Amino acid sequence: MKSAIFNGPVFDGDELRHGLAVVLDGDRIIELLPEQDIPGGFDVSWNLDGHILAPGLIDIQVNGGGGVMFADAPTVDTIRNIGAAHRRFGTTGFLPTLVSSDSATMEQAIEAVRQAIDSRVPGVLGIHLEGPYINAEKRGIHKADRFRSIDEAAFELLTSLDKGRTLVTIAPELTTPGMIARLSKAGVLVFGGHSAATYEQTREALQAGMRGVTHLFNAMSALESWAPGMVGAALQAPESWCGIIADGHHVHPASFAEAVAAKQRGRVLLVTDAMAAVGTASKKFNFDGAEIEVTGGCCRTASGRLAGSNLDMISAVRNTVRFADIDPLEALRMASSYPAHALGLENFVGYIRPGYKANFIELDDDLNLFRSWIDGGVST
Repeated sequence: MKSAIFNGPVFDGDELRHGLAVVLDGDRIIELLPEQDIPGGFDVSWNLDGHILAPGLIDIQVNGGGGVMFADAPTVDTIRNIGAAHRRFGTTGFLPTLVSSDSATMEQAIEAVRQAIDSRVPGVLGIHLEGPYINAEKRGIHKADRFRSIDEAAFELLTSLDKGRTLVTIAPELTTPGMIARLSKAGVLVFGGHSAATYEQTREALQAGMRGVTHLFNAMSALESWAPGMVGAALQAPESWCGIIADGHHVHPASFAEAVAAKQRGRVLLVTDAMAAVGTASKKFNFDGAEIEVTGGCCRTASGRLAGSNLDMISAVRNTVRFADIDPLEALRMASSYPAHALGLENFVGYIRPGYKANFIELDDDLNLFRSWIDGGVST
């Protein structure tokens, strides 16, 4: 089904362009052409009424949303519900994220993602396995009795998803550079996190193929004067990706701004680490046997420990503009094209270009959302 989107500036991921229409054929962009050259005979057309069309947002760390948690029920229906909840906030691509779990639950989650991709569940790009190969010293709300090392059985499990992307968060000090290299060569995207790694250990892991770090600053060795830690290594390494939670609770706005300024442009990407309450009015939910409360805009356990976030992607974009005085278009890149590059999907998503997936958001100059498209399907 051919269609066109017109009458608004198009942010193609690189620059804001005017006077263009975006022409789709089913789930793909076929061309961008001057509005006066739009041919007739389209099945449907969408008028932007002056709003901006931008690439859809991509979140590589989504624990839950819409009242459900992936770890509590790793099924296709859960993935579909989480995706629908986050789509309301501009997310058109995401990785359902499984916190440290036993092997049986991991296998179930991987199979659910495989089936979700086969069933064309909107937005699902793969899976993020956040643990269980992490350090108990930096466990956060992960249960330490589930932690284990990356042995041959773990390698087979981590490389078992034959479609989409598999991202795994590990503590690099608890494995070897050789294993990191093997995983990377097998197509697994390795990130460091929940880790007490030294600067030197982190650098060695990055050289072996570790691609970046999960939620910079949180649950990792800090930047100190004579111990730069994982934070220092991640900020210094030019090719590493840094995911960061821009909710004003996980990272102080000043630290957020300093990190973005210090890091090579294009290598900081926004993540939500979102929990079940996103997209609902609920202020309490259960996760893995613990009651989590949404208070003051963040999720906390009964003891006051941060437990994921209540953040959505378009709010993260707005916060980025506010925290670091970043141009709104650059903030959008941090939530769309940069995550696409981090996942190695930059030839398919993250931009508005011919041949790319028809994944967009419509928004105004104040970053208020109006509609989203996933694979050419529109939702208001």
